Amino acid sequence: MKIKVRIHANSSQEKIEKKGEKYEIWLKEKPRDNKANIALEKLLKKYFKKAVKIVKGLKSKNKIVEIKK
Repeated sequence: MKIKVRIHANSSQEKIEKKGEKYEIWLKEKPRDNKANIALEKLLKKYFKKAVKIVKGLKSKNKIVEIKK
């Protein structure tokens, strides 16, 4: 399953909101040295309780994430 994600890095909180078919995700990590991407994968793994991988948008706020079955 693939989902669309919009990231808000360097936030004061970490949370996930589903808006229609898209997920809005706030992360505490800064978008430098791949730290926000790593934090995103950890947060989504915990949320869905499945393995996740960013497949598109590694350097963008808008990403496509694959959730393994």
